Amino acid sequence: MSSIAACQATDLAAIFDIINDAAQAYKGAIPADRWHEPYMPMADLESEIGKGVRFYGYARDGRLIGVMGIQDVKDVTLIRHAYVRTQSRRHGIGQALLEHLNGLTPRPVLIGTWKAATWAIRFYEKNGFRLVGDEEKNRLLRTYWTIPARQVEESVVLVSPRWKSAR
Repeated sequence: MSSIAACQATDLAAIFDIINDAAQAYKGAIPADRWHEPYMPMADLESEIGKGVRFYGYARDGRLIGVMGIQDVKDVTLIRHAYVRTQSRRHGIGQALLEHLNGLTPRPVLIGTWKAATWAIRFYEKNGFRLVGDEEKNRLLRTYWTIPARQVEESVVLVSPRWKSAR
């Protein structure tokens, strides 16, 4: 049996494991100066939660196999840290999480990801998001995210259909 629910403090180790397992897909794809092991250290994960990222998990038979964060920033909602265990990919888990989180907010939803993560970009586009141009991407990343300039260079932003109607 499968379910989606808000993650609890007791899920922290599983969230950490899922993120760092799934992020192995970035190794060799994103610039080497942006890759590190673990991809997201526990202190960074705790910091993200402290900054308001609320994780939701997809569980099957009582075991978390996918996570996705949501964060309200100013007048938008960001999807943050969307990961599915490597062995569980391509079974609709990411799509189910994305639909669930999208349903939690009436606000426009923005997603940032690595431009080298073409598989992630295709996934979001397949689910109704659209890439914005470089100028808008740079403005959105400076406005809604707190990331290093180097990461801005290597990222893209996708917007939900609500973005168009809200602007």
